[in-house]
Amino acid sequence: MNRSAADRLAADRSADVLLRDGTTVHLRQIRPDDADAVVAMHARFSERTRYLRYFSPYPRIPERDLQRFVNVDHRDREAFVVVSGDRVFAVGRYDRLGAGSTEAEVAFVVEDAHQGRGVGSVLLEHLAAAARADGIESFVAEVLPANAPMLRVFADAGYQVRRRYADGVVHLSFPIAPTEASLQVQWSREHSAESRSIARLLTPRGVAVYGASATGQGVGAAVLGHLRDGGFTGDIVGVHPVVDRIGGLPAYRRAADAGIPVDLAVVAVTPDAVPGVVADAAAAGAHGVVVISAGFAETGPAGAAAQRELIRTAHVAGLRVVGPNCLGVANTDPRVRLNATLAPQLPPAGRVGFFSQSGALGVALLAEADRRGLGLSSFVSAGNRADVSGNDLLQYWQDDPGTDVVLLYLETFGNPRKFARLTRRIGRTKPVVALASAARRATAHGEDPAAAVQTGEGAAPAVGPDAVAVTRLFAQSGVIRVDTVAEMFDVGTLLANQPLPVGRRVGVVGNSSALATLASAACQAHRLTAATGYPRTVAPEAGAHDFADMLADAAVDVGVDALVVVFAPPLPGQLADEDADFTSALASVALAGDKPTVATLLVGQPPAGVPTYPSVEESVRALARVADYADWLREPPGTVPQLAGTDPAAAAAVLAVEPVDPAALLAAYGVEVLGSVPAASADEAVAAARQLGLPVVIKAADDGLRHRLDLGAVRLDLASAEAVEQAYREISEQFGRQVLVQRMVAPGVACVVEMVTDPTFGPVVGFGLGGVATDLLGDRAWRAAPLTDRDAAELVDEPRAAPLLRGYRGAGSVDRDALADLLIRIGRLADEQPRIHRLRLNPVLARPGGLTVLHASVRLGSSGARPDTGPRQL
Repeated sequence: MNRSAADRLAADRSADVLLRDGTTVHLRQIRPDDADAVVAMHARFSERTRYLRYFSPYPRIPERDLQRFVNVDHRDREAFVVVSGDRVFAVGRYDRLGAGSTEAEVAFVVEDAHQGRGVGSVLLEHLAAAARADGIESFVAEVLPANAPMLRVFADAGYQVRRRYADGVVHLSFPIAPTEASLQVQWSREHSAESRSIARLLTPRGVAVYGASATGQGVGAAVLGHLRDGGFTGDIVGVHPVVDRIGGLPAYRRAADAGIPVDLAVVAVTPDAVPGVVADAAAAGAHGVVVISAGFAETGPAGAAAQRELIRTAHVAGLRVVGPNCLGVANTDPRVRLNATLAPQLPPAGRVGFFSQSGALGVALLAEADRRGLGLSSFVSAGNRADVSGNDLLQYWQDDPGTDVVLLYLETFGNPRKFARLTRRIGRTKPVVALASAARRATAHGEDPAAAVQTGEGAAPAVGPDAVAVTRLFAQSGVIRVDTVAEMFDVGTLLANQPLPVGRRVGVVGNSSALATLASAACQAHRLTAATGYPRTVAPEAGAHDFADMLADAAVDVGVDALVVVFAPPLPGQLADEDADFTSALASVALAGDKPTVATLLVGQPPAGVPTYPSVEESVRALARVADYADWLREPPGTVPQLAGTDPAAAAAVLAVEPVDPAALLAAYGVEVLGSVPAASADEAVAAARQLGLPVVIKAADDGLRHRLDLGAVRLDLASAEAVEQAYREISEQFGRQVLVQRMVAPGVACVVEMVTDPTFGPVVGFGLGGVATDLLGDRAWRAAPLTDRDAAELVDEPRAAPLLRGYRGAGSVDRDALADLLIRIGRLADEQPRIHRLRLNPVLARPGGLTVLHASVRLGSSGARPDTGPRQL
């Protein structure tokens, strides 16, 4: 509210957005030079549209009204236009109802040809977000009863709309603060639009190829050949400035000259020629472009600027962009058979969707999938990921009936909060396997991998999730995280061919006691349980029929949830002609049973459809990953509980004054921090003790020493002035004059609660027990904010030292519900206050009757809104 006019005018509220049909358009603030475009749009309105908007025929816009329309102050009056190409086709606005009012009147109008495409709902989202930023709390609107589409826009937005009919007009009013219902509506519309935009890329009626040489050499010619030879069921249009045929197909100067529908353009020209190609593809009616060309953001600042201009041009023209610097896209559906990639051969058709951010590695990944016989439904390589990302593909694959499993090769996360939101939803019906290592996460954000988990706060422990914690954070969102490309295919092959286990009891069967023992040890290491009576092995001299009988018995054993089969080479002269019988038995068990089966076969050919691995360790590791996912599915998802005593506005006010008072900040979310009084002399320490009331505690003021009882930096239960003086002298001699004096509280188990902004997951909350040993070992559990009740309970129980909270060796159990409530409050604070980049509560004393927070520190970062917290945009 107190920003300067210059700041308001400088605020950029523009966005590229997707409409209901998956088309991109540009939304921006209105400008005075839009006057002619607004008049032209008004001229294209039908008489009905004019009447419904202005309540009168209103054949033309008077000059005075026009100037008022296009000149706004971007605070009390805001207006957005929606642009396609160089044409304005929709306008939305709000006008504050008087100086200082928290109400504003909202209205918008959409050109007839674009009605029914979801333009109104997009405008309402962006107008509401802008209004909230300027202190407006509710909208009012007047709509004619005959304007049913406009009434539906308001009614379906998820707000609590109040209606009143008077004087032939429907009067609407509603608060514009986001609600659970409005967010669900927004996310549902986002899902539909993004899914459709990807579907149009992967099911084109025609593909135009730019950059294919007449000689048949080069990237463009390779893609054209792969399209042609792969049996693409649509039309292929070669575009070339000179020749009339390319690769045996007709070539045209412009894609539109072919006279056939072109939905997708594949671009393999020099970077400077890409903008002209995008314009030509848009003129031909394309919905998207796959830019294989390199030379953009990966080359430096100039390339990054060219990439931004490419995306701007494409979005204004209504196109989505895959790439640049990518491998291409593929769809193995027999009705499409699209191979618009640099890979000469695709894996067989199957039910696995595969997204790879890397273009350079993409060919190798496809070749490995083909070698393993892993059938793909579709494949997208995003390269620089300037537009289309893994999140878009998740939206598409969620509803794709031809996809059952999703594989993601990720190098960076553009919108981690959205990724977590999407995977929580899609993971309930389709498993998602992601390769994204901790080192890759760090270096992708310009960090040193070692430094990414260190802090500058004295000798404090790591401030971010380690590799194990990252896996748990992925699992919280239903994602199966793997560490290597090989493991990604190991797990993907298992998911694509076998059912999920109903438990963690594993039956190991084999013909080698050594291999069976190794498999059992691997199961234990991965928290899998050996089923009662297992492992089972047949004697080395046993025949294939004996092995098959044992395997069949294990398959129907009600005490077994999954099978691990190990088969070693037979002794010389044995089983030479029985391999086929063993293979047949294994196939019948693995393919016909209801238990997942993995195998390590050191002899013979594995049967089709049975996941086989070179070692028992790889077999068990893949099975354990899938068992963890199945456990997640069986658990209730948890809910984000309502909290009493929270005041986000008060917290924001605290954050506006620096240095920030951590105690006041936490108090706004119902968390009390025990007061402390600083002292720099013995007399001040005694005065502070008398102010607080004896007994007291004196501790060194340094953040890294406040909890170091082992170093003598903390003196407890000082019940007299003499004791306080003596403690001050001893601490000041060793650690400096500055100390803190606190009231003595009941003892408890020391815990640490942290919040940090992670580059992959956004704000995450950590919990562990206090002490040097747990700090050194990094014994912290982490979950992404906001926390559900299930997340908080798991955080309390997950650290290795957690048994100390449950009454270890005769000690009393602490109030774990109070700890869970504290964690939920910190998660809410982290989610709602994006300026906080790090928060640390250390120590928190937990006891049977509650807890006490002794100290807190906070570190701020930029105040920009987090991704996935505003209106829809690309």
